[in-house]
Amino acid sequence: MRYSNLIKTLGLSFVLLTTITSCDKDRNKPGYSYFPDMEQSQAYETYTESPVWANGRTNQAPPEGTVPREMIPFDFEKTDVNRKWAGQELANPYMGDASVKEEGKRLYDIYCLHCHGEIGDGKGHLYTSQKYLYLPADLNSEKIRTNPDGEIFHVITAGYGVMGAHGAQILPDERWKIVSYIRQELHSKADSIAAIPQPVTEEVTPETEKDKI
Repeated sequence: MRYSNLIKTLGLSFVLLTTITSCDKDRNKPGYSYFPDMEQSQAYETYTESPVWANGRTNQAPPEGTVPREMIPFDFEKTDVNRKWAGQELANPYMGDASVKEEGKRLYDIYCLHCHGEIGDGKGHLYTSQKYLYLPADLNSEKIRTNPDGEIFHVITAGYGVMGAHGAQILPDERWKIVSYIRQELHSKADSIAAIPQPVTEEVTPETEKDKI
């Protein structure tokens, strides 16, 4: 009987002690931590000193030659020679692949639409609103149509003329999808528009004006 009462007393005391120590009137503190190693990291912080390295810094520069994940080094410079070279050396992995058309359109709308327009004629919002007075390139022109995919990829990556480089904003895989969208969708759409018969307008001459009178 005494033993049972002792167990109950100890149990009640433990519950009471736990309740008291767990409560904290200061709402700015989380209370007591029973596993501080999970809350307070033992590792060195990024910008703190470190005895591990010779220069005493925790944050070290990456090894020479490393590149960010998914970023493939692009060795072609922004020159006409390198653009032609890229056209000869680079192959579009999505050539003829209609499955990337939807993703290509999404990327085109983000990065290209405002300048080159919905159908690629260069009459995007920046030009039509006169915020940008220089007409962007017509992506449906004969020049663009006859250029290899690698040249278009190079222009997106390194820029061309007044167009800036987009290699830092668009991943290589995404650039190829934009190129495929231009080939598969914009060129096809432009051909369909060109095939629509245009209304014939009568040429006004002095003779036709006399006939009307």
